[in-house]
Amino acid sequence: MTQAYHADSSDLAEKEVLTWEQFGTASRELAQTIADSDFAPEIIIAIARGGLLPAGSLSYALGLKLSDAINVEFYTDVHETLPDPVLLAPMLDTESIAGKRLLVVDDVADSGRTLALVLDLLRETGADARSAVLYAKSASVVAPDFAWRRTDRWIVFPWSAEPPVTPSA
Repeated sequence: MTQAYHADSSDLAEKEVLTWEQFGTASRELAQTIADSDFAPEIIIAIARGGLLPAGSLSYALGLKLSDAINVEFYTDVHETLPDPVLLAPMLDTESIAGKRLLVVDDVADSGRTLALVLDLLRETGADARSAVLYAKSASVVAPDFAWRRTDRWIVFPWSAEPPVTPSA
């Protein structure tokens, strides 16, 4: 098994730091914004890995039991990406969500290219796919339908603020 890379941002002077407590507040506030909108999702789709925790939190806050995930790799380090986002196995069962109202959730719309890839894929199935992120950046090629905050700083999320654990000696 390959260990997932942890991006160390300790050398960045300017960054946005989200704590676990703030994440709880952000999730509830984002859920309220979605609930107050004219969109009632049937299924939440998390963009793994960054969107897994926000999607799980939103599924509880919105009372939605149906959820799934799509695996996409793009960032390889702080401010370093692959040339294009890449879908990874296992693949999402797009047949079962065709024509449904989907809420696609990620942690951040940075360049927006990952979000654009996923939204295009899901919309090709006839789904009404909308997006929700904790943070949106001005450079994103996609304007998320729902965003908790906007920033152009690097964001340190509580689930990736520390390096992965390793076996004890």
